[in-house]
Amino acid sequence: MKILFTGASSFTGYWFVKALAAAGHEVVCPITKPWASYTDVRRQRLELLQPGCRLVPGASFGSEVFLQLARGEPFDQLCHHAADVTNYKSPDFNAQAALENNTRNLPAVLAVLQASGLKSVVLTGTYFEAGEGRGTEPLVTFSPYSHSKTLTCERFKEVCRACALPLGKFVLPNPVGPMEEPRFTAYLMNNWQAGRPAEVKTPDYVRDNIHVDLLAAVYAQFAARVAAQNAGFIKMNPGGYVESQGEFARRVAREVKARLGWNCELILARQDSFTEPLERTNTEPAAPLLPGWNEAKAWDAFAEYYAN
Repeated sequence: MKILFTGASSFTGYWFVKALAAAGHEVVCPITKPWASYTDVRRQRLELLQPGCRLVPGASFGSEVFLQLARGEPFDQLCHHAADVTNYKSPDFNAQAALENNTRNLPAVLAVLQASGLKSVVLTGTYFEAGEGRGTEPLVTFSPYSHSKTLTCERFKEVCRACALPLGKFVLPNPVGPMEEPRFTAYLMNNWQAGRPAEVKTPDYVRDNIHVDLLAAVYAQFAARVAAQNAGFIKMNPGGYVESQGEFARRVAREVKARLGWNCELILARQDSFTEPLERTNTEPAAPLLPGWNEAKAWDAFAEYYAN
């Protein structure tokens, strides 16, 4: 397939594009900003992707540059992975503005692409959206960001239904691995590399963490599945390690200590605050879908990334 993929500079986007290219697809990646605006790890990801895909800078979703790209050449599938994540953890995150950015000119975008042969759409979601995954009931959104993702999905469903385009939703758990954002596992690794203990402040939350290479390979499978659909909506909720954050931190410590010899000391705080649902996970174990995937090699790559 020839795939138009948004969000390539993100952690998961980088891995998804790699997996799609490895599966033999031609991938064109419109990126939101001018090339010079990308720095640090996002710049590194884009530079590493360049041999395997074509990047189009300054082409935010629904913009005139994006529409020109859509008019200029045919695409078989749109993979919309990009989303407005600016200050996504803030309680002041503007869900309505994010919805507008995520779906700008959506009817026009799909009409232009469909006129040139677009056959399917893949949208990335999160297991923090309303009604997604499983866990503490009711399965409500618990942040303005997750609310924006819920609204984005509903808008895509509506417009794809009107265009008679098959839509697939790929629901993300928490990915971990090389080139990741500086979040939970990066915090653990940076502390351990410096010889400091790492404190887990919310050890009781049950979450779903997954190796990003496994997630990306399953994404490429799902994109092909959506392409084979004639119409309608399908969804996939791939999962990895379903356990408390405290247990997952212990898992990371064991794997890293075995490979790098670091002390990997952990402090599990007493959790008294539960502002988020106690449990939220995805529903479909991903590893059985990819029998050739090697968990030990994934941990090797994780450890090597931080060691270097």
